[in-house]
Amino acid sequence: MKQVLEVFGFVALVQGALGLLHEFTHWHVGLLRRLGFLDGYGVYASVALVVLAFALFALAESRKPG
Repeated sequence: MKQVLEVFGFVALVQGALGLLHEFTHWHVGLLRRLGFLDGYGVYASVALVVLAFALFALAESRKPG
């Protein structure tokens, strides 16, 4: 379970960072830019993904290895 949380945390962190990169540099990277309902809210969604990633990492650390 710990490894699954870490993988999801890593994916969320990467997608959040790529979303922020897209918003500030207009490079065509990340998956958030493809979601039409997030138009105008890309920065908020990216920051939320980064915060979610850190929460998942913290949850993974609180789990016992197994």
